[in-house]
Amino acid sequence: MRIIVAEDETRISAFIKKGLVAEGIQVILAQDGVSALAAALSEQADLMILDVGLPLLDGFSVLKKLRESGSDLPVIILTARDSAQDTIRGLEIGANDYMSKPFSFGELLARIRLRVSDGARETPSSKLQAGQLVLDVERRQAHYRGKVHDLSAREFSLLRVLCEHHGKVLSPVQLLEHVWELDFDPGSNVVNVYIRYLRQKLGAEAIETIRGMGYRLVT
Repeated sequence: MRIIVAEDETRISAFIKKGLVAEGIQVILAQDGVSALAAALSEQADLMILDVGLPLLDGFSVLKKLRESGSDLPVIILTARDSAQDTIRGLEIGANDYMSKPFSFGELLARIRLRVSDGARETPSSKLQAGQLVLDVERRQAHYRGKVHDLSAREFSLLRVLCEHHGKVLSPVQLLEHVWELDFDPGSNVVNVYIRYLRQKLGAEAIETIRGMGYRLVT
């Protein structure tokens, strides 16, 4: 396994590298955003640990450029910022996971293994369809009622889950588990926020709210 560690604090990057090397993992270090992006685009890595507060190019910008390039490299954001707004921003851009400093190496290692395992067993198909909705997996687009809509990584993931379970009602907690796979507070409104984003693009009628239960894709 090869992992890019994009962290400008030498003490933290050395701590992570020591732990990963002890696990038999090859580590590629990057101390600024420019070199982190270059490594992610050129190295055959399995995952990147990305600090938000990098010099030259911040972590959010690195992640955005990486996803715009078409790369699906798993990314775990590691940062001292732990506000809900920063978390949502990172996930919307396309982060696979989010950890706040300080952190335990054991938890970081567990998350690394989970994300790498997810990527290894993923077998993406070209298109998914449910009624009038067609999802283009490669282009991350939704074709709905004669219109094409570009989606953010998180919007696409949420709509994909609704599409794969079309006709079924999924609760906010189920959607959190399927899409974000993080230990969010079940009372978080992040699902509501992204349902609203999707409705703004597809139309309010595309996703039905079942009061007290959750959401269902209207097919």
